[in-house]
Amino acid sequence: MAKITSRSPLAPESFPDLPVIKGVRFSSVAAGVRYAGRTDVMLAHLAPGSTVAGVFTRSATRSAPVLDCQAKIGTHTDDGAAIIVNSGNSNAFTGRNGVDATRAVTSAVAQTMNLPEGRVFSSSTGVIGEPLPHGRITAKIAELVAGLDETGIGAAAQAIMTTDTFPKGAMASVDLPGGTVRIAGMAKGSGMIAPDMATMLVYLFTDAAIPAGDLQALVSGINDRTFNCITVDSDTSTSDTLLMGATGASGVAVTAQDTAFADALHGVMLDLAHQVVRDGEGATKFVTVNVTGAVTDADARTHALSIANSPLVKTALAGEDPNWGRIVMAVGKSGAAADRDALSIRFGDILVAENGWVSPEYKEDLGAAHMKQPEITLNVDIGLGNGAATIWTCDLTHGYIAINADYRS
Repeated sequence: MAKITSRSPLAPESFPDLPVIKGVRFSSVAAGVRYAGRTDVMLAHLAPGSTVAGVFTRSATRSAPVLDCQAKIGTHTDDGAAIIVNSGNSNAFTGRNGVDATRAVTSAVAQTMNLPEGRVFSSSTGVIGEPLPHGRITAKIAELVAGLDETGIGAAAQAIMTTDTFPKGAMASVDLPGGTVRIAGMAKGSGMIAPDMATMLVYLFTDAAIPAGDLQALVSGINDRTFNCITVDSDTSTSDTLLMGATGASGVAVTAQDTAFADALHGVMLDLAHQVVRDGEGATKFVTVNVTGAVTDADARTHALSIANSPLVKTALAGEDPNWGRIVMAVGKSGAAADRDALSIRFGDILVAENGWVSPEYKEDLGAAHMKQPEITLNVDIGLGNGAATIWTCDLTHGYIAINADYRS
Protein backbone atom coordinates (compact mmCIF):
# COMPACT_ATOMS: atom_id res chain seq x y z
CA MET A 1 0.00 0.00 0.00
CA ALA A 2 1.39 3.39 -0.95
CA LYS A 3 3.10 5.31 1.81
CA ILE A 4 1.47 8.66 2.43
CA THR A 5 4.08 11.22 3.37
CA SER A 6 2.14 14.48 3.56
CA ARG A 7 -1.17 15.71 4.87
CA SER A 8 -3.75 16.90 2.34
CA PRO A 9 -3.57 20.69 1.82
CA LEU A 10 -7.37 20.69 2.15
CA ALA A 11 -7.38 18.99 5.55
CA PRO A 12 -8.94 20.64 8.60
CA GLU A 13 -6.49 22.07 11.10
CA SER A 14 -6.99 19.27 13.60
CA PHE A 15 -9.17 16.36 14.60
CA PRO A 16 -12.22 17.74 16.42
CA ASP A 17 -12.73 17.31 20.14
CA LEU A 18 -15.55 14.78 19.87
CA PRO A 19 -17.96 14.46 22.80
CA VAL A 20 -18.31 11.31 24.83
CA ILE A 21 -21.39 9.40 23.69
CA LYS A 22 -22.70 7.62 26.74
CA GLY A 23 -23.22 3.95 26.06
CA VAL A 24 -20.34 3.65 23.55
CA ARG A 25 -16.75 2.65 24.27
CA PHE A 26 -13.82 2.32 21.88
CA SER A 27 -10.41 0.68 21.69
CA SER A 28 -7.73 0.14 19.04
CA VAL A 29 -4.59 -1.97 18.63
CA ALA A 30 -1.80 -2.79 16.23
CA ALA A 31 -2.49 -6.32 15.00
CA GLY A 32 -0.10 -6.44 12.04
CA VAL A 33 -2.86 -7.09 9.53
CA ARG A 34 -0.59 -5.74 6.80
CA TYR A 35 2.14 -3.67 8.44
CA ALA A 36 3.98 -4.21 11.71
CA GLY A 37 3.62 -1.52 14.34
CA ARG A 38 0.66 0.24 12.72
CA THR A 39 -2.61 0.64 14.65
CA ASP A 40 -4.99 -1.20 12.36
CA VAL A 41 -7.95 -2.64 14.29
CA MET A 42 -10.64 -0.79 16.22
CA LEU A 43 -13.49 -2.08 18.37
CA ALA A 44 -16.63 -0.22 19.44
CA HIS A 45 -19.05 -1.56 22.05
CA LEU A 46 -22.64 -0.32 22.30
CA ALA A 47 -24.61 -0.77 25.50
CA PRO A 48 -27.65 -3.06 25.73
CA GLY A 49 -30.77 -1.49 24.26
CA SER A 50 -28.87 0.25 21.44
CA THR A 51 -30.36 0.29 17.96
CA VAL A 52 -28.18 -0.06 14.85
CA ALA A 53 -28.81 0.99 11.24
CA GLY A 54 -26.67 0.87 8.14
CA VAL A 55 -26.27 1.41 4.42
CA PHE A 56 -23.84 -0.45 2.20
CA THR A 57 -22.22 -0.54 -1.21
CA ARG A 58 -24.30 -1.77 -4.13
CA SER A 59 -21.19 -3.20 -5.79
CA ALA A 60 -21.82 -6.61 -7.36
CA THR A 61 -18.45 -7.72 -5.90
CA ARG A 62 -18.99 -6.51 -2.33
CA SER A 63 -16.91 -8.03 0.40
CA ALA A 64 -17.73 -10.79 2.87
CA PRO A 65 -17.99 -8.34 5.82
CA VAL A 66 -20.47 -6.20 3.87
CA LEU A 67 -22.64 -9.21 3.07
CA ASP A 68 -22.48 -10.29 6.71
CA CYS A 69 -23.52 -6.84 7.93
CA GLN A 70 -26.37 -6.67 5.45
CA ALA A 71 -27.70 -9.99 6.70
CA LYS A 72 -27.65 -8.77 10.32
CA ILE A 73 -28.74 -5.15 10.07
CA GLY A 74 -32.49 -5.74 9.78
CA THR A 75 -32.79 -7.61 13.06
CA HIS A 76 -32.97 -6.02 16.52
CA THR A 77 -32.64 -7.27 20.08
CA ASP A 78 -32.05 -5.54 23.39
CA ASP A 79 -28.58 -7.05 23.64
CA GLY A 80 -25.49 -4.92 23.37
CA ALA A 81 -23.68 -4.67 20.05
CA ALA A 82 -20.13 -4.41 18.74
CA ILE A 83 -18.41 -3.08 15.63
CA ILE A 84 -14.93 -4.36 14.74
CA VAL A 85 -12.95 -2.87 11.87
CA ASN A 86 -9.56 -3.66 10.37
CA SER A 87 -7.52 -1.70 7.84
CA GLY A 88 -4.85 -3.02 5.48
CA ASN A 89 -6.93 -5.81 3.94
CA SER A 90 -10.48 -5.50 2.56
CA ASN A 91 -11.34 -9.23 2.80
CA ALA A 92 -12.98 -8.82 -0.62
CA PHE A 93 -12.85 -11.26 -3.55
CA THR A 94 -11.34 -13.89 -1.26
CA GLY A 95 -13.80 -16.74 -1.85
CA ARG A 96 -14.69 -19.08 0.97
CA ASN A 97 -11.76 -17.73 3.00
CA GLY A 98 -13.51 -14.37 3.17
CA VAL A 99 -16.64 -15.86 4.71
CA ASP A 100 -14.63 -17.98 7.13
CA ALA A 101 -12.43 -15.05 8.15
CA THR A 102 -15.42 -12.82 8.80
CA ARG A 103 -17.11 -15.49 10.89
CA ALA A 104 -13.90 -16.16 12.84
CA VAL A 105 -13.60 -12.49 13.79
CA THR A 106 -17.25 -11.89 14.65
CA SER A 107 -17.48 -15.16 16.61
CA ALA A 108 -14.40 -14.29 18.64
CA VAL A 109 -15.82 -10.87 19.49
CA ALA A 110 -19.21 -12.36 20.38
CA GLN A 111 -17.70 -14.99 22.65
CA THR A 112 -15.30 -12.63 24.41
CA MET A 113 -17.95 -9.94 24.96
CA ASN A 114 -20.85 -12.33 25.67
CA LEU A 115 -22.87 -10.97 22.75
CA PRO A 116 -25.06 -12.73 20.17
CA GLU A 117 -23.06 -13.08 16.97
CA GLY A 118 -25.92 -11.38 15.15
CA ARG A 119 -25.07 -8.20 17.06
CA VAL A 120 -21.40 -8.13 16.00
CA PHE A 121 -20.78 -6.09 12.85
CA SER A 122 -17.44 -6.11 11.05
CA SER A 123 -15.76 -4.11 8.32
CA SER A 124 -12.48 -4.53 6.46
CA THR A 125 -10.72 -2.01 4.26
CA GLY A 126 -7.53 -2.17 2.21
CA VAL A 127 -6.17 -4.38 -0.55
CA ILE A 128 -8.64 -6.50 -2.53
CA GLY A 129 -8.05 -10.17 -3.33
CA GLU A 130 -5.67 -11.17 -0.54
CA PRO A 131 -6.81 -13.57 2.22
CA LEU A 132 -7.40 -11.79 5.52
CA PRO A 133 -4.96 -13.05 8.19
CA HIS A 134 -7.81 -13.15 10.67
CA GLY A 135 -5.77 -14.92 13.32
CA ARG A 136 -3.81 -11.72 13.86
CA ILE A 137 -7.10 -9.97 14.68
CA THR A 138 -8.63 -12.67 16.86
CA ALA A 139 -5.40 -12.83 18.87
CA LYS A 140 -6.01 -9.21 19.86
CA ILE A 141 -9.70 -9.44 20.83
CA ALA A 142 -9.06 -9.82 24.55
CA GLU A 143 -6.70 -6.83 24.49
CA LEU A 144 -9.27 -4.78 22.60
CA VAL A 145 -12.03 -5.62 25.05
CA ALA A 146 -9.82 -4.83 28.02
CA GLY A 147 -8.92 -1.46 26.51
CA LEU A 148 -12.46 -0.22 25.84
CA ASP A 149 -12.88 3.40 26.90
CA GLU A 150 -15.57 6.00 26.20
CA THR A 151 -12.89 8.54 25.17
CA GLY A 152 -11.19 6.32 22.57
CA ILE A 153 -12.92 7.48 19.40
CA GLY A 154 -9.95 9.54 18.16
CA ALA A 155 -7.57 6.59 18.24
CA ALA A 156 -10.26 4.43 16.63
CA ALA A 157 -10.51 6.91 13.75
CA GLN A 158 -6.75 6.56 13.23
CA ALA A 159 -6.95 2.77 13.18
CA ILE A 160 -9.35 2.57 10.22
CA MET A 161 -7.27 4.72 7.83
CA THR A 162 -5.63 3.34 4.68
CA THR A 163 -4.38 5.97 2.20
CA ASP A 164 -6.07 8.70 4.25
CA THR A 165 -3.75 11.54 5.21
CA PHE A 166 -5.80 12.54 8.25
CA PRO A 167 -8.43 10.98 10.53
CA LYS A 168 -11.95 12.27 10.00
CA GLY A 169 -14.36 13.21 12.77
CA ALA A 170 -17.44 15.38 13.25
CA MET A 171 -19.95 16.09 15.99
CA ALA A 172 -23.14 17.89 16.92
CA SER A 173 -25.14 18.67 20.04
CA VAL A 174 -28.90 19.17 19.81
CA ASP A 175 -31.22 20.69 22.41
CA LEU A 176 -34.58 18.94 22.18
CA PRO A 177 -37.73 19.26 24.34
CA GLY A 178 -36.67 16.18 26.30
CA GLY A 179 -33.09 17.29 26.82
CA THR A 180 -29.75 17.47 24.99
CA VAL A 181 -28.53 14.71 22.70
CA ARG A 182 -25.11 14.30 21.14
CA ILE A 183 -23.86 12.86 17.86
CA ALA A 184 -20.28 11.89 17.04
CA GLY A 185 -18.92 10.23 13.93
CA MET A 186 -15.75 9.12 12.21
CA ALA A 187 -14.97 8.12 8.65
CA LYS A 188 -12.21 6.88 6.43
CA GLY A 189 -11.91 7.37 2.70
CA SER A 190 -9.51 8.88 0.21
CA GLY A 191 -9.58 6.92 -3.04
CA MET A 192 -11.98 4.53 -4.80
CA ILE A 193 -14.67 7.09 -3.99
CA ALA A 194 -17.86 7.22 -6.05
CA PRO A 195 -21.49 7.55 -4.99
CA ASP A 196 -23.20 4.19 -5.16
CA MET A 197 -23.85 4.39 -1.49
CA ALA A 198 -20.40 6.15 -1.53
CA THR A 199 -17.03 4.64 -1.01
CA MET A 200 -15.68 4.65 2.48
CA LEU A 201 -16.28 3.45 6.02
CA VAL A 202 -18.39 5.61 8.34
CA TYR A 203 -19.40 5.03 11.97
CA LEU A 204 -21.87 7.31 13.73
CA PHE A 205 -23.05 7.26 17.33
CA THR A 206 -25.69 9.10 19.33
CA ASP A 207 -27.03 8.92 22.87
CA ALA A 208 -30.58 9.59 21.63
CA ALA A 209 -33.20 6.87 22.02
CA ILE A 210 -34.33 6.05 18.46
CA PRO A 211 -36.37 3.03 17.34
CA ALA A 212 -34.52 0.90 14.81
CA GLY A 213 -36.91 1.70 11.95
CA ASP A 214 -36.68 5.44 12.54
CA LEU A 215 -32.89 5.28 12.76
CA GLN A 216 -32.72 3.38 9.47
CA ALA A 217 -35.01 5.90 7.77
CA LEU A 218 -32.86 8.81 8.97
CA VAL A 219 -29.59 7.17 7.93
CA SER A 220 -30.84 6.08 4.50
CA GLY A 221 -32.44 9.42 3.66
CA ILE A 222 -29.56 11.62 4.79
CA ASN A 223 -27.00 9.32 3.17
CA ASP A 224 -28.57 10.02 -0.21
CA ARG A 225 -27.97 13.76 0.29
CA THR A 226 -24.43 13.49 1.67
CA PHE A 227 -22.21 10.48 1.05
CA ASN A 228 -24.09 9.61 -2.12
CA CYS A 229 -23.21 13.06 -3.46
CA ILE A 230 -19.42 12.79 -3.36
CA THR A 231 -16.95 11.42 -5.87
CA VAL A 232 -13.17 11.40 -6.07
CA ASP A 233 -12.43 9.05 -8.96
CA SER A 234 -15.76 7.50 -10.08
CA ASP A 235 -14.75 4.06 -8.71
CA THR A 236 -17.13 2.32 -6.31
CA SER A 237 -15.56 0.20 -3.56
CA THR A 238 -16.36 -3.37 -2.63
CA SER A 239 -16.38 -2.40 1.05
CA ASP A 240 -18.63 0.66 1.52
CA THR A 241 -20.22 0.57 4.95
CA LEU A 242 -22.02 3.16 7.06
CA LEU A 243 -23.22 2.04 10.48
CA MET A 244 -24.96 4.15 13.10
CA GLY A 245 -25.70 3.20 16.68
CA ALA A 246 -28.18 4.94 19.00
CA THR A 247 -27.61 4.00 22.64
CA GLY A 248 -30.56 5.81 24.23
CA ALA A 249 -28.32 6.70 27.21
CA SER A 250 -29.55 10.31 27.24
CA GLY A 251 -33.12 9.17 27.83
CA VAL A 252 -34.28 11.58 25.12
CA ALA A 253 -36.66 9.99 22.62
CA VAL A 254 -36.19 10.87 18.94
CA THR A 255 -38.10 9.79 15.83
CA ALA A 256 -37.51 10.23 12.12
CA GLN A 257 -39.88 13.21 12.20
CA ASP A 258 -37.71 15.24 14.61
CA THR A 259 -36.32 17.83 12.22
CA ALA A 260 -33.83 19.36 14.68
CA PHE A 261 -32.14 16.00 15.20
CA ALA A 262 -32.31 15.18 11.48
CA ASP A 263 -30.70 18.53 10.62
CA ALA A 264 -27.91 17.93 13.13
CA LEU A 265 -27.26 14.43 11.80
CA HIS A 266 -27.25 15.81 8.26
CA GLY A 267 -24.61 18.33 9.32
CA VAL A 268 -22.38 15.63 10.81
CA MET A 269 -22.72 13.35 7.78
CA LEU A 270 -22.12 16.18 5.31
CA ASP A 271 -19.05 17.32 7.25
CA LEU A 272 -17.59 13.80 7.11
CA ALA A 273 -18.48 13.44 3.42
CA HIS A 274 -16.70 16.70 2.64
CA GLN A 275 -13.67 15.57 4.63
CA VAL A 276 -13.46 12.43 2.49
CA VAL A 277 -13.35 14.60 -0.65
CA ARG A 278 -10.81 16.96 0.94
CA ASP A 279 -8.59 13.92 1.47
CA GLY A 280 -9.01 12.67 -2.10
CA GLU A 281 -5.78 11.01 -3.14
CA GLY A 282 -3.50 13.76 -4.41
CA ALA A 283 -6.25 16.40 -4.17
CA THR A 284 -5.40 20.10 -4.15
CA LYS A 285 -8.89 21.51 -4.91
CA PHE A 286 -12.23 21.01 -3.18
CA VAL A 287 -14.87 21.41 -5.89
CA THR A 288 -18.61 22.02 -5.62
CA VAL A 289 -20.60 21.28 -8.77
CA ASN A 290 -24.06 22.88 -8.73
CA VAL A 291 -26.41 22.01 -11.59
CA THR A 292 -29.74 23.80 -11.93
CA GLY A 293 -32.35 24.13 -14.67
CA ALA A 294 -32.39 20.46 -15.62
CA VAL A 295 -35.61 18.74 -16.68
CA THR A 296 -35.61 16.67 -13.45
CA ASP A 297 -33.49 16.36 -10.32
CA ALA A 298 -32.28 13.01 -11.65
CA ASP A 299 -31.09 14.68 -14.87
CA ALA A 300 -29.34 17.35 -12.82
CA ARG A 301 -27.53 14.67 -10.85
CA THR A 302 -26.51 12.92 -14.07
CA HIS A 303 -25.05 16.15 -15.44
CA ALA A 304 -23.29 16.99 -12.17
CA LEU A 305 -21.68 13.54 -11.94
CA SER A 306 -20.60 13.74 -15.58
CA ILE A 307 -18.81 17.00 -14.82
CA ALA A 308 -17.37 15.85 -11.48
CA ASN A 309 -16.09 12.53 -12.83
CA SER A 310 -14.63 13.80 -16.11
CA PRO A 311 -10.83 13.31 -16.16
CA LEU A 312 -10.57 16.29 -18.52
CA VAL A 313 -12.50 18.56 -16.16
CA LYS A 314 -10.57 17.28 -13.14
CA THR A 315 -7.15 17.73 -14.73
CA ALA A 316 -8.09 21.24 -15.86
CA LEU A 317 -8.95 22.00 -12.25
CA ALA A 318 -5.60 20.58 -11.14
CA GLY A 319 -3.82 22.78 -13.67
CA GLU A 320 -5.87 25.83 -12.63
CA ASP A 321 -7.01 26.14 -16.25
CA PRO A 322 -10.44 27.85 -16.67
CA ASN A 323 -11.26 25.56 -19.59
CA TRP A 324 -15.03 25.91 -19.66
CA GLY A 325 -15.20 23.92 -22.90
CA ARG A 326 -14.57 20.79 -20.90
CA ILE A 327 -17.72 21.46 -18.86
CA VAL A 328 -19.68 21.88 -22.09
CA MET A 329 -18.29 18.52 -23.19
CA ALA A 330 -19.24 16.81 -19.92
CA VAL A 331 -22.82 18.10 -20.08
CA GLY A 332 -23.15 17.03 -23.68
CA LYS A 333 -21.94 13.47 -23.07
CA SER A 334 -23.92 12.82 -19.87
CA GLY A 335 -26.98 11.36 -21.60
CA ALA A 336 -29.41 13.65 -19.77
CA ALA A 337 -31.42 16.24 -21.67
CA ALA A 338 -29.46 19.39 -22.60
CA ASP A 339 -29.60 22.20 -25.17
CA ARG A 340 -26.41 23.92 -26.26
CA ASP A 341 -28.08 27.30 -26.65
CA ALA A 342 -29.87 27.17 -23.28
CA LEU A 343 -26.78 26.32 -21.27
CA SER A 344 -25.00 28.79 -19.00
CA ILE A 345 -21.80 28.27 -16.99
CA ARG A 346 -20.36 30.22 -14.08
CA PHE A 347 -17.10 29.88 -12.16
CA GLY A 348 -18.41 30.99 -8.78
CA ASP A 349 -20.29 34.19 -9.60
CA ILE A 350 -18.37 34.79 -12.82
CA LEU A 351 -20.54 34.33 -15.91
CA VAL A 352 -18.44 32.38 -18.38
CA ALA A 353 -20.74 31.14 -21.12
CA GLU A 354 -24.37 31.54 -22.18
CA ASN A 355 -26.60 31.35 -25.26
CA GLY A 356 -24.35 28.78 -26.92
CA TRP A 357 -21.20 30.90 -26.75
CA VAL A 358 -18.73 32.52 -24.39
CA SER A 359 -20.23 35.48 -22.56
CA PRO A 360 -19.13 38.84 -24.01
CA GLU A 361 -18.53 40.01 -20.43
CA TYR A 362 -16.16 37.16 -19.58
CA LYS A 363 -12.50 37.88 -18.94
CA GLU A 364 -10.10 34.95 -18.92
CA ASP A 365 -8.06 36.42 -16.07
CA LEU A 366 -11.16 36.38 -13.83
CA GLY A 367 -11.74 32.69 -14.53
CA ALA A 368 -8.06 31.94 -13.96
CA ALA A 369 -8.15 33.74 -10.61
CA HIS A 370 -11.10 31.61 -9.46
CA MET A 371 -9.27 28.44 -10.47
CA LYS A 372 -6.32 29.34 -8.26
CA GLN A 373 -8.48 29.14 -5.14
CA PRO A 374 -8.32 25.93 -3.03
CA GLU A 375 -12.14 25.79 -3.11
CA ILE A 376 -13.82 26.07 -6.50
CA THR A 377 -17.50 26.27 -7.40
CA LEU A 378 -18.82 25.33 -10.84
CA ASN A 379 -22.39 26.55 -11.43
CA VAL A 380 -24.11 25.12 -14.49
CA ASP A 381 -27.67 25.97 -15.52
CA ILE A 382 -29.12 23.63 -18.13
CA GLY A 383 -31.95 26.05 -18.93
CA LEU A 384 -34.67 23.45 -19.46
CA GLY A 385 -36.56 23.05 -16.17
CA ASN A 386 -36.39 23.12 -12.38
CA GLY A 387 -34.22 20.08 -11.65
CA ALA A 388 -31.23 20.67 -9.38
CA ALA A 389 -28.38 18.71 -7.79
CA THR A 390 -25.07 19.29 -6.05
CA ILE A 391 -22.05 16.99 -6.18
CA TRP A 392 -18.75 17.48 -4.36
CA THR A 393 -15.46 16.35 -5.87
CA CYS A 394 -11.77 17.18 -6.14
CA ASP A 395 -9.16 17.61 -8.84
CA LEU A 396 -7.03 14.87 -10.41
CA THR A 397 -3.28 15.30 -9.97
CA HIS A 398 -0.04 13.38 -10.42
CA GLY A 399 -0.37 12.48 -6.74
CA TYR A 400 -3.38 10.29 -7.46
CA ILE A 401 -1.38 8.33 -10.03
CA ALA A 402 1.62 7.95 -7.72
CA ILE A 403 -0.49 6.66 -4.83
CA ASN A 404 -2.44 4.15 -6.91
CA ALA A 405 0.40 2.95 -9.15
CA ASP A 406 2.11 1.30 -6.20
CA TYR A 407 -0.88 0.79 -3.90
CA ARG A 408 0.00 -2.82 -3.06
CA SER A 409 3.75 -2.27 -2.59
